Amino acid sequence: MHALFVHGMGRTPLSGAPLLWRLRAQGVRTRVFGYVAALENFDRIAARLHARLLRLAQQGPYVVIGHSLGGVLLRAALDALPPGTSLPQRIFLLGSPMRPSRLAQRMHKHPVYRLLAGDPGQLLANAQRMTAIPPAPIPTTHIIGTKDFRITAHQFGGEPNDGVVAASEVVAVTGHEEIHLPVMHTWLPSSPLVSAAILARIKSVP
Repeated sequence: MHALFVHGMGRTPLSGAPLLWRLRAQGVRTRVFGYVAALENFDRIAARLHARLLRLAQQGPYVVIGHSLGGVLLRAALDALPPGTSLPQRIFLLGSPMRPSRLAQRMHKHPVYRLLAGDPGQLLANAQRMTAIPPAPIPTTHIIGTKDFRITAHQFGGEPNDGVVAASEVVAVTGHEEIHLPVMHTWLPSSPLVSAAILARIKSVP
């Protein structure tokens, strides 16, 4: 089994190191995909990821894991795969928004945010662009953090959140699996709880 990890905005592939180490210890062959949101627009990153998935699909069974923006990129890249391509056996979305992020909507005009988040950061705030990216056409596990961050807690009006996105922003599509864990957004890829949940589902694949 192969696993491809796509990190979140403002992070690097190293953010997935603890998760990938635990997967490798159980015999999973791991891969990473990197990007810099400040330097590339969303469509260009998704096109590179699409090409990566095409290559990975030829190497045997695989799963994909996306943290935050990484999950949005994976959904866009999967949607563009040509018919007949071998699809991942499952996608794991770690704190990955399915709808516009309220924090991104409140910050998208701020010059520092615009500089650091680039076009992908603008996409996260745009309802039309986010709606155009469909759910993945494969079994999906949404891992939703529920440990908030004091500095941003007031932004969510008491709604469960992980400090960056609210539970309602990453809510699963009907029929998709939801796992709620007491983990903050930033630490989802490194959490042992998240690793255990992913490994349990990988091991259940025939």
